[in-house]
Amino acid sequence: MSAQALSGMSAGELAVTQRVQQLQALIESARQVAAGGLLSTGSESAAGSVPATSTNFASALQAATTADASSVAGATGAYTPVESAGGEAGGEYEALIDQAASRNGLDPAVLHGLIQQESGFDPSAASSAGASGLTQLMPGTASSMGVANPMNPAESIEGGARYLGQLMTQFGGNTEDALAAYNAGPGAVEQYGGIPPYAETQSYVSKVLGNAEAYRQSHPTTATGALA
Repeated sequence: MSAQALSGMSAGELAVTQRVQQLQALIESARQVAAGGLLSTGSESAAGSVPATSTNFASALQAATTADASSVAGATGAYTPVESAGGEAGGEYEALIDQAASRNGLDPAVLHGLIQQESGFDPSAASSAGASGLTQLMPGTASSMGVANPMNPAESIEGGARYLGQLMTQFGGNTEDALAAYNAGPGAVEQYGGIPPYAETQSYVSKVLGNAEAYRQSHPTTATGALA
């Protein structure tokens, strides 16, 4: 795809395109590995060539997918958390999250849910799109939020909270729209007058809010002090 076409895409569309390209590369790589395995082992026979090819291709694809899972999952800067619904993940960052949420007028449960969805509480998380850290800020956004080192948990949490707080203000306190803008960009939310019709963004908003609710259930004291 040409650079001009890529530059005209929204953040969500570009992420989907990158994901498709990565998957296509994985499939092609798996085909080559499977074909090479057949030639080197000499196991191909007139009666068993099709089943052998199918088996080797499936094994190779699984291996290639597993090996490159982090780059595919990180195409948009979003990571699937290891503990997505328990509400206990990221306990070591609770104080930082609560303080950052308070400073930026946020519900700490929502900020917790966002970090859980973005990085799975892995401070060294980095996506192929260039996002990094707990809150998966892109370099330009991190810089504008005063984050010098996105891999530093305290800086990343504060920067992500500051950015989400600005989006909350921009979209009149609407949490869903602010989360959608965090994922797809403010322009996309403005263009569609709400959550854009991107499956990824719609799923993202739902998962972050689900994470937030699970956190509230497991932290009732925090929930009582949360913003509406």
